[in-house]
Amino acid sequence: MRHQYSLRRVIMLQGLKCCLLALLLALSLPASAALDLNSATAEQLAEQLQGIGMAKAQEIVRYRQDNGPFASVEQLVEVKGIGTVLLEKNRQHLTVELPAAAK
Repeated sequence: MRHQYSLRRVIMLQGLKCCLLALLLALSLPASAALDLNSATAEQLAEQLQGIGMAKAQEIVRYRQDNGPFASVEQLVEVKGIGTVLLEKNRQHLTVELPAAAK
């Protein structure tokens, strides 16, 4: 009886170790990479941002084509249909990488 208890305990401890390792690995991975406003496609913007459908995503790309690269994430509010609330919802998922010529 004692031998069975020890084996059960070892198996439970190994299972617990595996679960903890999986949790640590999951927490160490980024949820998603930040989306660069200066290189993202309309499809990427629509898929990865909250409250941004294809129409607004196309407006973002059109703004970028007409006005040049975004200088900051905050400049996104200059796009028709994008306000501060929508910007704040998505700020953590956005970045701006300036092209080499613009730096």
